[in-house]
Amino acid sequence: MPRRLSLVLLILSGLAFGSSAVLYSSDQVSATGPLLMLALVLLALAFRGFAQLKGFSYTVWILAAVTLAMFYPSYFFTVGGFQLKRLIVPFVQLTMFGMGSHMSFDDFKGVVRMPKGVLIGICCHFLVMPLVGFSLSHLFDFEPEIAGGIILIGCVSSAMASNVMSYLSGANLALAVTIGACSTILSPFVTPFLMKWLGGQYVEIDIAHMMIDITNMIIIPILAGFIFNLFYFGNETPRARTVQLIAFAGIILVTNLIMMVVTKTDGYGFLMELLSSSFWFYLLPMVSAIFFRRAKTIDRPMIESGLSFVAMLGIVINTVIITASGRDNLLQVGGWLIITCLLHNVIGLSIGYFTALLFGLPERDRRTIAFEVGMQNGGVATGLALKMGKVATLGLASAIFGPLQNVTGSALANWFRKRPTAEKTAGESPAKPEQPALQTNQLSR
Repeated sequence: MPRRLSLVLLILSGLAFGSSAVLYSSDQVSATGPLLMLALVLLALAFRGFAQLKGFSYTVWILAAVTLAMFYPSYFFTVGGFQLKRLIVPFVQLTMFGMGSHMSFDDFKGVVRMPKGVLIGICCHFLVMPLVGFSLSHLFDFEPEIAGGIILIGCVSSAMASNVMSYLSGANLALAVTIGACSTILSPFVTPFLMKWLGGQYVEIDIAHMMIDITNMIIIPILAGFIFNLFYFGNETPRARTVQLIAFAGIILVTNLIMMVVTKTDGYGFLMELLSSSFWFYLLPMVSAIFFRRAKTIDRPMIESGLSFVAMLGIVINTVIITASGRDNLLQVGGWLIITCLLHNVIGLSIGYFTALLFGLPERDRRTIAFEVGMQNGGVATGLALKMGKVATLGLASAIFGPLQNVTGSALANWFRKRPTAEKTAGESPAKPEQPALQTNQLSR
């Protein structure tokens, strides 16, 4: 977009913001909404013309969507009898699938190459953010379920956007991918116990159900992405492919068996669930990969762009649905909840960085651990809130934390990027990551 046009849009956005403020102060609330949304849309378009502000454009679009939901919440409950909140979990699963489709077991080799950094990153992530969330929930006088949501966002795995921030800031991308992958794999086992320990006083936690929910939202879709990777890229030997397919099938089977026991499902229900899981997360990725690999008109960048668009659309839709559902609660505690989430995020980024500094890690690793500790997977927290039937209260913190961390993360990444690391100063520029790795992590930007 031409810079001159961007300046015009920026001026028009400022005028629209000023007009909406005048209308709001005059108690003309009904006219404020459309004008405020127009201001945000113009601002998002204007940001596209400035290199330093371009990364914030998507966050402004989210703010515009949130504004729409706040002024017109009734439009985001049902469509033709279909409850829109049922879309939350599928969009989270699709994002996890996109992550898995660009991953392989090589991503976990970093545990062997960089054990100190990985261990510090994972320990900080699952200790700092839950404890900070627990402390903030006691500091501010929120209702129990909203306070529980603050702890919940602190207990989930790290956000995929943290990898993008590591890339942009010149940090250690390989370490970021490894920490993110490990925290994601560990989350079904760690998150429920942390939530029970720290948040059990605010909301009833069923550890077994939460483990199953996280597995279905994260692990199974990632396995589906692994299967897509196996058949689309075809980098594994036939023997290795067979072994992996057997292992993936075993995980799906065991997950459904555990689900049958936890939910006390009969044999017929178990069989239907197993067939459904096998189709959506095993056979469909396999067939799709073979189809796309043979299609001459569809290439890898097109698939990655499609997954990125759907995932970003999913984040916007999920945020709008949660905002509409919890509108009344947000009007009561919105300002304090924003401050709480900002503190949660900034404290996590700071403690992550200075803990890595304390343990003597190089500058690039410090930056990586800062992002991996301070940025959380809001989509998973939202999905868990929905599964618990409390998306309008328990899910509010994640709806705010997600867009907010993109703003702070982008600002910190730009600040880091202007300050060369010691490695660069010494003449050793960091290895440039492969393009697929970057595109994978653009899913949650």
